[in-house]
Amino acid sequence: MSEFYLRNVIEAALLAAGRPLKREELAQLFDESVRPSEAALREALDVLGAEYDGRGIELKETASGLRIQVRREFAAEVSRLWPERPARYSRALLETLALIAYRQPITRGEIEDVRGVAVNPNIIKTLLERNWVRIVGHRDVPGRPELLGTTSDFLDYFGLTSLDQLPPLSHLKAVGDPNLQLDLPGSGRVGADGSFEADAAPVTGEADAPAGGSIDGREDGAEPGEDEAFDAQESPARKMLAASDDASE
Repeated sequence: MSEFYLRNVIEAALLAAGRPLKREELAQLFDESVRPSEAALREALDVLGAEYDGRGIELKETASGLRIQVRREFAAEVSRLWPERPARYSRALLETLALIAYRQPITRGEIEDVRGVAVNPNIIKTLLERNWVRIVGHRDVPGRPELLGTTSDFLDYFGLTSLDQLPPLSHLKAVGDPNLQLDLPGSGRVGADGSFEADAAPVTGEADAPAGGSIDGREDGAEPGEDEAFDAQESPARKMLAASDDASE
């Protein structure tokens, strides 16, 4: 089997799948008698990725596998193919997500201690519904509050293969807490799928967090204003930097 044929099959599969594909899945595309070795597959992917240099698309590896995607710098123009408004997220939601990503596992109460305001229940609900965050256990304190951690979907959305690729914390201004830690707590680990796994008891419930009627002056569920929302097309570093910049004003 020629290298040219191998690259073409991989490229066609990545375009047709509509989802990231793992290397093992790419290898299974070929009959066992001609199945490429791991080294041959890796070399073909490297060459394919190099062929996209300087073009509008790129080969990207995330926690769920490899995919062909539009380069970020062309996302605004390409998004005009879809007239509906792109997803936008409030400053409060992004601050909450950043805290979970950097300090996981973390409770809602600990998020509130850092941000200095009550966490709108709709924010946690949105993060759970988008499967960016999941409940990984309980804090062993009275009330046994739920511990929150990120998922492999979070890594995929932000184009990351692991939590190690998060922007260094030194590049982000602390969101109300000069002691934010990048190192993940020892009471957990990153799972094989890239999501966080806590060494905690099974989930059984949570004491309700303080219920605030609004965040930053908005009613629960209200659409964020243009000056306090961020495009979904922005990079994770820009999103988190923008969130911490606004919070520090």
